[in-house]
Amino acid sequence: MSTVFAADPAPKGQETKKEKLSVKEKISYGMGDFGNGFMFDLGQLYLLKFLTDVAGISAAAAGTIFLVSKLFNAVMDPLVGSSIDYRKNIGRRGKFRPYLLFGSLALAIVTVLLFISPSVPPAGKLAYAYAIYMMWGVAYSFTNIPYGSLGAAITQNAEERTSLATFRQIGSLGALLITSVIVMPLIVQFDRAEVGYPVVMGIMSVIGIIGFFICYRNTKERIVVKGGPKEKLSFRSIIKTFITNKPLLTLILMTIFSISAYNIKSALLVYFAEYNLGNVTLVANMSFIIIGSSFLGVIFMPKLVARFGKKRTAMLGFGICIAADLLNFFIPTNIYSFTILSAIAFIGISIPNGITWALVSDIIDYGEWISGERKEATTYSLFNFSRKLAQSLAGFLSGISLTLVGYVPNVAQSAGTLLGIKGMLTLYPAAALTIAVLIIGFMYKLTDEKHAQIIKDLEAKI
Repeated sequence: MSTVFAADPAPKGQETKKEKLSVKEKISYGMGDFGNGFMFDLGQLYLLKFLTDVAGISAAAAGTIFLVSKLFNAVMDPLVGSSIDYRKNIGRRGKFRPYLLFGSLALAIVTVLLFISPSVPPAGKLAYAYAIYMMWGVAYSFTNIPYGSLGAAITQNAEERTSLATFRQIGSLGALLITSVIVMPLIVQFDRAEVGYPVVMGIMSVIGIIGFFICYRNTKERIVVKGGPKEKLSFRSIIKTFITNKPLLTLILMTIFSISAYNIKSALLVYFAEYNLGNVTLVANMSFIIIGSSFLGVIFMPKLVARFGKKRTAMLGFGICIAADLLNFFIPTNIYSFTILSAIAFIGISIPNGITWALVSDIIDYGEWISGERKEATTYSLFNFSRKLAQSLAGFLSGISLTLVGYVPNVAQSAGTLLGIKGMLTLYPAAALTIAVLIIGFMYKLTDEKHAQIIKDLEAKI
């Protein structure tokens, strides 16, 4: 396998690596996660409520669906990533970009099917939910893994990678903001939720396809791998990539805690609005403020990284979120104080979530540096493995915690249940992010300075 640099007349590919990306390409790359969010966020925000309140599946059973299906997809991710890395014939569209074009179509279709509850006995509903959610996860992998890998193929310039991560996070937050604000108000316009859910999800999915197409159309793969890895594809080769990349192992461990905290916030906010505040449509107004405020964290992220470095900036963001969540739990429930503190928490957590994308690209370079094999999709899929584990944990904990605190759909909840919902929205994220801070603080050794030296070493080998 050899790494070459597209359209690069300079020796050793140096000019291409340090090439400044256009604003148009950065925006287009961010549009990929914008499109991704219009399908992925629907499953994170609304599927649990759809399963419990529309499909009639118990909260515990719904949580188990998340756990089992996400674990299945977590195992599938490295297989999907490796199948992309081991492609031999890379056409003019590139290694990763074609998946954005065709994979998004499949993902859109399955997203709509995800929010359909067939008229069958309860056991049939449960079986359908398991099957379609697993299919959705695989379809998501065939778009998200190549999209995430694309960032490492666009540039190896550290500043430009941070900029790409910023635009990606802006796209992700933009999708989360819009879907959080408009989906539920649109669904309640329908007389029957069984009709409203799939129709609205279909509209959102079309927007998602458009976002992916813009990303496909206006981005360029500059770091191109010719011939694929020399080592044959096997379970052993995947495990080898996993265990020999220590920064990847650290990021995976951190992500399990950080993403589970983030997803529990997203999944339970709609319950908090409906039962703790008494109006489910308040989730739109709250989400607009909470998620809209998080753009502040993303906007300041490049400047913070330039001053403190990726690692310390991520720790700072985690600390802000932890402090806000703890304070939010102990203050009596009030829509104004809760929304303000939740907004501060989202500002904090948006910073490390954005930095993560730049860290993954750095880790891909590290993997090439220690092994001589550049495996973007395999490395990214192993990172995505941790995100799926975190998502399964969040979904499972959301369902199980609702059961443990005595949640009953569509009725007034007890004081203990309301406190439990609030606790899962605030105390669990605070505890999980504390662990994430300790992991990245003590275990992550791939500093920005070391990564710069790695890039010099890779350039010297060409």
